[in-house]
Amino acid sequence: MKVVVLSDTHTMGASRPLPKGAWPYIETADHILHGGDVCDPALLDELQLFAPVTVVMGNCDGTDVAHWGAPGETIVELGAVRVAMLHDSGAKAGRRSRMRERFPAARVVVFGHSHIPWNEDEDGLLLLNPGSPTWKRTSPYESMALLWIDGADVEAEVFPI
Repeated sequence: MKVVVLSDTHTMGASRPLPKGAWPYIETADHILHGGDVCDPALLDELQLFAPVTVVMGNCDGTDVAHWGAPGETIVELGAVRVAMLHDSGAKAGRRSRMRERFPAARVVVFGHSHIPWNEDEDGLLLLNPGSPTWKRTSPYESMALLWIDGADVEAEVFPI
């Protein structure tokens, strides 16, 4: 299963669209995860044309994204892999233990907020922040991620877009 992972798209119609390089991944996805700060729910409508979408609220999202179906946090089963999602995982220090305590049965935790890509798989917990495909802020590049799921096996990759 190929899962596209986005966060912090901060889309605003035509003024800040997803980069063209993101679409080949989206168009071939089996599922799409969005870690919040969508800003324009029209993006979610567009993504849903290609694959099921699971999204959480970000601090910049309004009631329109909530009405689309975005909770503050969620857990989704993809194959045999339990993926927890929230927008802000807090400070880097202590993140792994906080996420393990908050989501004890999760194999993966997807988060965003910082715009800083993060892909760390240790002790049975994969922490994944895809960065932002539209606004790198302090990161070296705009980015997104893929989760590759085969049964209970999961691997992640974050890459520039």
